[in-house]
Amino acid sequence: MLDVPGQELTAEDREVLSHPLVGGVILFTRNYRDPEQLKALCDDILAIKKSPRLLLAVDHEGGRVQRFRVGFSRIPAMGSLGKLFTEDAERACVDAREQGLTIARELSAYGIDLCFAPVLDRDCGVSTIIGDRAFSQDTETIVRLASAFRSGLNELGLAATGKHFPGHGAVAADSHLELPVDRRSEEEIRATDLVPFRRLIDEGVESLMMAHIRYPAVDQTPASLSVKWIETILRKELGFDGALFCDDLSMNGAAAVGSMEERARLALAAGCDMLPVCNDRAAAVALLDALKDVKPSKAGSDRLKKLYRKEPK
Repeated sequence: MLDVPGQELTAEDREVLSHPLVGGVILFTRNYRDPEQLKALCDDILAIKKSPRLLLAVDHEGGRVQRFRVGFSRIPAMGSLGKLFTEDAERACVDAREQGLTIARELSAYGIDLCFAPVLDRDCGVSTIIGDRAFSQDTETIVRLASAFRSGLNELGLAATGKHFPGHGAVAADSHLELPVDRRSEEEIRATDLVPFRRLIDEGVESLMMAHIRYPAVDQTPASLSVKWIETILRKELGFDGALFCDDLSMNGAAAVGSMEERARLALAAGCDMLPVCNDRAAAVALLDALKDVKPSKAGSDRLKKLYRKEPK
């Protein structure tokens, strides 16, 4: 999954996005000027490939993480819903569902498939990069609100992406800048951070995104690149059969394990279905060339196709 630098496609963009290993595009604030321009850009991206077409995504959680603002509804930080939940749980769940409906209604009008939400991390009071992006520290609150939010997305045809498995909220370090290390015991992680993911998996969440975090009590390899976390725990133990995104391989949390090619090969070998590579076109082009021997798996492709937006029933 790649990005584009501007508000219109260049000839280079079209060539790179036509590559057989490119399966999706993620949009950023720089790609938005106004609604008419965004619709034209999305239409151009979606016209590049057919069968399968490119998957189109944006980080649109609300609060600090909302790439499009002018002309779009302002989505509150999900932590505000968690606070409301302590006062009026029913109203908070209704509001969470309404936010999901709003996001789905507005993004689907442009052909966008995914908003990369909800955040299933716990706000443990130590992570500034997560903070109020999370619904709460309490696992039951997260489950109730995330489920309601997902139901709103689903009603208007968008799939959900829970993130960042197995939990980013208990480390102070920012995985954009360095590789965080979560030194808690496996038992504690399972009893806390894994709970929202397990419950949403049981409810059928369509996709998840991995965390660039190392949990030495479980595996020395960062979770995003870990066979144990992905194949053994997520797929076999928890029974997750949806699409799996690595977090952005350009982040320094992934760079700690080696070159871009090494990161990508580890992520693919561990079982990630799609690898975002953002804000570094030269590295992305070099990676496509380096991975020319790779054949996308049919199972992974089938899982990703299920994320295409659907017409509301």
